[in-house]
Parts: sequence; C-alpha cells; structure tokens
Amino acid sequence: MARQRTVRILIVEHPSWRSLPKEDRDLLKAALAAARKAYAPYSRFRVGAALLLDERIVVTGSNQENASYPAGCCAERTALHAAMAQHPKAYVDAIAVVVPKVRRGEPVTPCGICRQALIEQEHRQGGHMRILLGMVNGAVHEIPSAESLLPLSFTPSMLKGGGRKRT
Repeated sequence: MARQRTVRILIVEHPSWRSLPKEDRDLLKAALAAARKAYAPYSRFRVGAALLLDERIVVTGSNQENASYPAGCCAERTALHAAMAQHPKAYVDAIAVVVPKVRRGEPVTPCGICRQALIEQEHRQGGHMRILLGMVNGAVHEIPSAESLLPLSFTPSMLKGGGRKRT
C-alpha cells in the first residue's frame, strides 16, 4: 500500500539586509560584488556567491557562461570549487547568493546542480551550511542547510561502498 509523505522547507524571511547581523550583511555585499564580475554575455543574468569559511575567510565566485552552454559554471559552484581548491579542509559556515537584477519579487534560489554540489559539501564537511539568498534593496531568505533545498538528494550513501572515503 502506498503512503504519502510531506516535505517541508524552513525559510526565515528577513525584510532587508539591515535586519541581519553585520557578518551576514558583509557576506551578501561580497556576493553582490562578485555578481558584478560575472561573465554572462548570453543570458545577461549575473549571479554572485560568497562563502564564509570556518577560518572567517570569504571566497567569492560568479557565473561564467560559455557559448557551449553546458561548459559554463554557476556562481555557487565557482565559489565552492575555488574555496575547496584553496582550503580543502575548510568548513563552509554559510553561502550568500545575490542576483542584482531579480525578475521576480523574491530572491533567486540555486539551480538543481548547485543544490547537489552544496549537499555534497555538507557531506564532505560533516555538517550543514546556512544559505542566504538576497535581493538588492530587498528581502533575504535564510535557509538552514542545502539539504533543506533538495530534500530527496542523491547522497554518497547511495554509491557502492556507502560513500565511504577512500584513503
């Protein structure tokens, strides 16, 4: 017999950047600055991301498009991969994502592949990262974890060997 399950996502809606602690505001500002460096000649959709690592280091990234669309990379993954290449044992405390020119009335969320990459990082570090999705001069959505954004994600435990790290 089939059963029905309900999936809920916790989102804390802040009315503006001003209502956040200074550290979160600074992270959103870093993401906004990164968005201005995006290479988006095809979509004109600029996205910036900023990661706050456990050592209080901020690593930024922006979307980098390519005429061969699949070869491009989103801001979230650009920042995440740069951070892990430079600080492979770091713990990501938070990520802020900002799209300067939002085409709707609420913050933009990461795409599916970025959600999966963020979940992989949570598995890698053994804990959650907060996600801040900000609008310039507008609301901020705070989400407690990447897992909250993609509750039925593909996880390392689904792989042969249960996703155990090899040494």
